Amino acid sequence: MNARRRPWGVLLVMLTASGLALGAAAAAAAPGHPSAGSGVRAARAVTAPAASTCNPKASSLRPSGPPQVTPGSFMDKIRTRGYLIAGVDQNTYNFGFLNPLNGQIEGFDIDMVKAVAQAIFGSSDPSKIHFKAISDDERKPDIINGSVDIVAHTMTILCDRLKYLDFSSVYFEAGQRVLVLKNSTATSLSDLRGQKVCATTASDSVARIAAAKAIPVQVTSWTDCLVLLQQGDVAAISTDDSILDGLKAQDPWTKLIGPRLTDEPYGLAISKQHPEFVRFVNAVLQQLRTNGQWAASYRRWVGTPVAPVPQAQYGG
Repeated sequence: MNARRRPWGVLLVMLTASGLALGAAAAAAAPGHPSAGSGVRAARAVTAPAASTCNPKASSLRPSGPPQVTPGSFMDKIRTRGYLIAGVDQNTYNFGFLNPLNGQIEGFDIDMVKAVAQAIFGSSDPSKIHFKAISDDERKPDIINGSVDIVAHTMTILCDRLKYLDFSSVYFEAGQRVLVLKNSTATSLSDLRGQKVCATTASDSVARIAAAKAIPVQVTSWTDCLVLLQQGDVAAISTDDSILDGLKAQDPWTKLIGPRLTDEPYGLAISKQHPEFVRFVNAVLQQLRTNGQWAASYRRWVGTPVAPVPQAQYGG
């Protein structure tokens, strides 16, 4: 992939590692959200799908038609409130990152959120989205307790997560790989047995690292991992190649090694209490697949050649 990159370098790492929580106060006080307790109870009541029938790529709800804000729907409540609350990353370069030049959160994931907001409000007014910067570890609880309406945060659709959350159809496909310094002799994750490998807390990368008999080092953000790698405190970082590509762009003294270890289909996470919102979001994503906007966003943030757009599959 001949990706286009901008050299934010250490400046981006320093800014994003601070963990600014944009819109957190507004999110906590937003109307139309259940209490934390009720959200957890609802999640626990969900019956887990049988392992033999769970297909993460075909687990979402089919759109009812074009995206429409129907009276009394969750989308209608969001419109009445005046803004969508989105849980996003701010330190994953090209997917969700704080641009140090304009102070805005940008990226491929952010474009997906902007499309959902525009479908709800009929406007691209940036004030219609309140971004809440969250860590990997906060993604699931923030959806369950209702402090955000949607999470766009390089989040893999997993059968275990489907017990508690709903997801949109797949909007991006990644795969776990490994990032090391250029002078490393390792050629795969298996070469790092007994060595420290960094990942974020609650990411599904941790289990794969442990399975390879490496020592997982868990931190809050991926830029924290990059700092540890630069300081020699870990031998490698292992997570989705989409994330590692962004880290590599910030540090030219790193390299990707080995083939993809996993299949990581990304979905937008939504509460199980709002199935109509899932269908609405899937209708928006389908428009992006067919009108060229998905390809344009990929070209801008990920690079060229543009990968085939993930085709929607539904389970209900």
